[in-house]
Amino acid sequence: MNSRKNFKTGQLQRTALALALGLGFAGLAFGQATTGSIFGQAQAGDSVLVKSTSGITRQVTVDASGRYAVDSLPLGNYTVTLQHDGQSVDSRSNVTLRVGSGTEVSFGAQNAQTLSAVTVQANALPTIDVSGVDSRTVITAEQLARLPLARSAEAIALLAPGVVQGSGLFTNLTGGSVVSFGGSSVTENAYYINGFNTTDPLSGFGGITLPYGAIDQQEIMSGGYGAAYGRSDGGVISQVGKRGTNEWHFGGQIQWTPKDLRADPKNWYYVKKDGSQGAMRQYRKNNKSWTTTVDAYVGGPLIQDKLFLFAAVEAERQQGESTGSNVAPFVDHYRYDNPKWYGKLDWNITDSNILELTGASNKSSYQGVFNDFDYATKTEGGFNSNDTHTKNGADVYSAKFTSYITDDLTVTALYGKMKGTWYSSVADYDPTYPYIFGAQDQNPDLNGDSPITNSQTVSTINLPGHRSTNTNLRVDVSYKLGDHTLTAGIDNQDQKNIDGGTKFPDEGLGYAWEYNDFGDPDTYVMGGPGTAQPGADWQNSPWVANTGSQPGGETGYYVARYRYHDNASVRVAQRAQYVEDSWQVNDRWLVKIGLRNDQFTNYNAVGQPYLRLTSPQWAPRVGFSWDVNGDSSFKVYGNAGRYYLALPTSVALRSAGTSLYTREYFTYTGIDANGIPTGLTPIDTYLGSGAPVSANGEYGQARDPKTSASTNLKSEYQDEYIFGFDKKLGDSWVYGAKATYRNLRNAIDDVGDNVSIIAKMNAMGIDPNSYDATRVPASILINPGSTSVFNIPKLGGGYYTVEMDWKNDFHFNTTMKRKYYGLNLYLEHPFDGKWFGKVDYVWSRSYGNSEGQVRSDIGQDDVSATVDWDYAATMDYANGALSNDRRHQIKAYGSYQIAPEWMVSGNLAILSGSPKTCLGYYGEAQTNPGLGYGPYYHFCKGEPSSPGATRNPWTYTLSLSAEYRPEWAGKKLAFNVMVNNVFDSQKITQTYPIEASSSYGRPYSMQTGRYVRFGASYDF
Repeated sequence: MNSRKNFKTGQLQRTALALALGLGFAGLAFGQATTGSIFGQAQAGDSVLVKSTSGITRQVTVDASGRYAVDSLPLGNYTVTLQHDGQSVDSRSNVTLRVGSGTEVSFGAQNAQTLSAVTVQANALPTIDVSGVDSRTVITAEQLARLPLARSAEAIALLAPGVVQGSGLFTNLTGGSVVSFGGSSVTENAYYINGFNTTDPLSGFGGITLPYGAIDQQEIMSGGYGAAYGRSDGGVISQVGKRGTNEWHFGGQIQWTPKDLRADPKNWYYVKKDGSQGAMRQYRKNNKSWTTTVDAYVGGPLIQDKLFLFAAVEAERQQGESTGSNVAPFVDHYRYDNPKWYGKLDWNITDSNILELTGASNKSSYQGVFNDFDYATKTEGGFNSNDTHTKNGADVYSAKFTSYITDDLTVTALYGKMKGTWYSSVADYDPTYPYIFGAQDQNPDLNGDSPITNSQTVSTINLPGHRSTNTNLRVDVSYKLGDHTLTAGIDNQDQKNIDGGTKFPDEGLGYAWEYNDFGDPDTYVMGGPGTAQPGADWQNSPWVANTGSQPGGETGYYVARYRYHDNASVRVAQRAQYVEDSWQVNDRWLVKIGLRNDQFTNYNAVGQPYLRLTSPQWAPRVGFSWDVNGDSSFKVYGNAGRYYLALPTSVALRSAGTSLYTREYFTYTGIDANGIPTGLTPIDTYLGSGAPVSANGEYGQARDPKTSASTNLKSEYQDEYIFGFDKKLGDSWVYGAKATYRNLRNAIDDVGDNVSIIAKMNAMGIDPNSYDATRVPASILINPGSTSVFNIPKLGGGYYTVEMDWKNDFHFNTTMKRKYYGLNLYLEHPFDGKWFGKVDYVWSRSYGNSEGQVRSDIGQDDVSATVDWDYAATMDYANGALSNDRRHQIKAYGSYQIAPEWMVSGNLAILSGSPKTCLGYYGEAQTNPGLGYGPYYHFCKGEPSSPGATRNPWTYTLSLSAEYRPEWAGKKLAFNVMVNNVFDSQKITQTYPIEASSSYGRPYSMQTGRYVRFGASYDF
């Protein structure tokens, strides 16, 4: 029951806000927290004892105003007891905490001396948490057990408003999907397990997560978190694992997703110029698999009330087949093994000191065998080759110590390390043939209008010794001083990427063939007369002559011998300090004011810093919460903050390493039976006929760290503003609205236009003989839209300082822009023992010309080294809807206990389609100017084409589940079934954007079709 309604005296007429914040519990309820708090009202002078099922015991005295609070409590179930003169007079049991939030437990105002000892089952959490100023969604273990979801942290995150599925061209390091928060790119999120940052240290794609059954609560932060945390301008996925209690429990679960009950995936087809369906691109009817998952757990006291253990394991195996496209006509018979484990020890050293030890692991092993496939007959042939075998994953170990030094002073310290292994190898690699890229763009007069390839299935491989480490250290101190709760601390990380990179296999030819259709035989493939930047001599700029000047190039077709490798051992040091004040202004108003300072240092392969972003990077955070009616029935809140983002370790592989990225250009008059061009004639280039050309100046040379970035480079950061309200609707419902505005104020990407740099040096009067023009670096890190200052090496030692104005020297006619507007409306019915449900609607707009660190429309995962901003022509007409824009989002989920033994649940997601992009050659003449990157300009068939002019179709996904938990088994045994995507909606979610290619408009990705999952579990 909620005893607030029974208060009699005026002295105790306080709001939950005043209770919670005047005593400081909310000062520790910041994002990515692992704890919660209990607060309330009682008779002044009495004491309140809280005790968890895992032995945590704390006792506080009710102050003169009749208020108490107990903060920084580990999650779990608690009993809260009111004591008068040492005697227990009232009690609330089964009080469950929610991460980062406060739970109210108040006692009546009657004279405690006359009370007989009573125990009352606690009610659910307060309907509205008036202490929060941020934007979060918390999903509990109980909800996870009911809802029909894929078993991943990302699938859980998609329940939150404003979170959308990332491009299917991206995966995390263990092969799973990625998500976008509030229009940000998929690499701008942070992942936590029990307070330890497990974000992918290589490129930021996802992070290590818990076994599904070991998740106690998952916190999904969409913005507004306090100064204690940073390094994300997307969102946060923070998981808190389960812990042992004073009772031993064990259990297990088996889940099976059969292949035969999967819907047939739709085949993919090319799209003709008139928009009609063309020839088959990929036969997908047999692209199915079965999955089996086995879980087990055990938890309980090693020493009653003192030492507790919880351990869980999960073993998942997926096995199936996948038929490749007509340019890779093989059937892959594959197997994934994805083991996870989690362990936690909780030691209550004393009532005032707690030690938590956490271990967790994610691994993913893949192996596959390729058989030939005949597209003419749709039949599978014999063995072709073994696919690249990979073993990826990481182990996490952390320790957290909490000391309640006094009722007002709390100190926590966390230290941990994550070790990753990213292994790949190719069994029985056959080096006979090179890999063929772009077979669909071969000259149809030479291949019979059917792409010709060979048996080679391996293009590049990861270095076999690839590994990583990620070390976390943070210390937090909280002190209550009157109406203020002051917190301060440090948040440090060190990330290492060891033997990172990719290459062509050593046993092979060291190159691949890449076919292209330029279309116009009379226009230079790259650069040429009239296409260089203003003020530059085209003959001194990168250029590749026209195909029509050589035999076999009369219709614009050519081929390139392509070589690539990048490798290094690099690291990133991240440091931060913060201070925050939670100020209880009066009974109804809370103000949170915080300030964070981040420092980032990126090191190259020889331990030299190539980025020192260590000047004060002040990130202010301010928020408020107004308990309008004073009874937690109506909350108005808001916050504003700045969030800085570091560059991950992988950036150094190209920007500060020894990368090689070259092409040699040829026309051809034939194609042999293995897809290899014949009758080659070198195409003239600015370096000589047939000479290797690197548009980015990447010829395998070691990079001087002083030339890797603009000397005035600043970190990426985003400003965010949130304003909203939550309000009760009767006794059973809550509704509310939230408006969000995000503005990416500064980004980091690379510029490749060394031609304009040389032109500026000429204009400055610098002697061309005093420096090596071929060593003027391209792929230099910059802040798009800002003036950059570069170091250019002199032949005799030292550097020239060259200042490049964004418009006058680089000739861009636009600056960097990424803005997000969102309005969220929701209606929720909290669980009342019978059912719960929530409906969210989000209208949003994500627009600009920079998605962020990566680029989804072309699947470019080179963090902060995208095609964007490499030179001016690539960004003409680039402004439009960004890839993660979904204008309308409707999400609904819930469960209903239809009978004591039966529960049904549902999950519905309706989203408007993602923007389409059409890219081609530049201008009406469809040339390839500047650095000549090919058809990556924002022109479609010679006309300007901004992203989002057209969109992919709306998607509709309804998933249902049912559970039977029989009384005859004491409800310890359960059987369940889930149907994902009940109506088998298979809408296209992304298409190929290059208009100059015959692949233009074909599907890149599609909704996952219907599948059925069966499960059985036992919990004792």
